[in-house]
Amino acid sequence: MPEYLETTVDKFTFKVARDRLYTRDGVWVLTIESPDGTKVRIGPTDYLQQHSGDAAFANVKPVGTALNVGDEFAEIETIKVNVGLPSPVAGSIVEVNKALEMYPELVNQDPYDRGWLVVVKPADWDVTRASLLDPNAYFDLMRTQIDEELKETS
Repeated sequence: MPEYLETTVDKFTFKVARDRLYTRDGVWVLTIESPDGTKVRIGPTDYLQQHSGDAAFANVKPVGTALNVGDEFAEIETIKVNVGLPSPVAGSIVEVNKALEMYPELVNQDPYDRGWLVVVKPADWDVTRASLLDPNAYFDLMRTQIDEELKETS
């Protein structure tokens, strides 16, 4: 179970897991070491899923799909919006979270664990890793986004 950075705004608590990296788009990346090399598990952040609403469907590209950085690898459909998620890494999808076909709400209930979307075998992980945000940097970015949104609604 990861440790979290947390902030509470009104009645909402937003968490950022400390054990992974992030994109500015609200996607997390967790390194998985395996006998056949480094892989990364990818999913939506707590902030992204709360901001988007309850997931009705999670449409994920199939195993074998080749990705470049920025290619859409999944779309989460909610009552409020459809959110296309850009890939934080170049590589190939080697696993998809099949549980989301029956239980898309896992994205909302457990975004940092059971709500993961895909596992990717990255093409050049060392280069990609350097372009991602550490948990503190993502937390600060998230706080800024929340503050800007609050100013717009007040």
